[in-house]
Amino acid sequence: MRRSPRIARLLAEVYERLLAHYGPQGWWPGDGPFETVVGAILTQNTAWTNAARAIQNLKAAGAMSPAALRAASESDLAELVRPSGYFNAKARKLKAMADYLERYGDDVAAMGGKDVRALRSELLAVHGVGPETADDIALYAVGLPSFVIDVYTQRIVDRMLPRRRLRGYDAYQELFERHLPRDAAMFNEYHALLDAHAKEVCLKREPRCGSCVLAGLCATGRRAGGG
Repeated sequence: MRRSPRIARLLAEVYERLLAHYGPQGWWPGDGPFETVVGAILTQNTAWTNAARAIQNLKAAGAMSPAALRAASESDLAELVRPSGYFNAKARKLKAMADYLERYGDDVAAMGGKDVRALRSELLAVHGVGPETADDIALYAVGLPSFVIDVYTQRIVDRMLPRRRLRGYDAYQELFERHLPRDAAMFNEYHALLDAHAKEVCLKREPRCGSCVLAGLCATGRRAGGG
């Protein structure tokens, strides 16, 4: 994908409008980097409220550390994370992540010494970690610039730039990373703002283009007469 000055300007304007409209989102919710790692796994295929309940169970059981996760049985962990759904699978994923962190002395901050692409490759090799979870961990737990893509971001991009016809996670990620400064703080806020906007305005079936702050920038919004 070649860098397009027009797309760069568009994405910068989208960010500025969303930030002005919604304000800073304060992501990621959690008490420290390791809890963020755990949250990135537990929020897979479920709402954050369910993941948060599972996190509270882990805390109450004294299991919110890599060493505690390694020491716990899968069956015990599964019961603790039951509120997050797919609890048996997530228990295995948590133990795999705890095993992986042992190479960094159980210090998530130590992962920040890696090149972001190298760290992402390592994370993708951990059982149960896909691209979105790897980027959640790299960006929100470690603080490295890796743009997170989810269904909300894809929805907005597809409506804003229908002619791009992007396919697959990497293509959407490249769109942002090629056209924006590699700034972890900006990536952090941008992803959170896109999620907020998708949930409130750019809905799954019928987007509320008439009240959208991006309508004038968006192909779908212009067709709907917004902005």
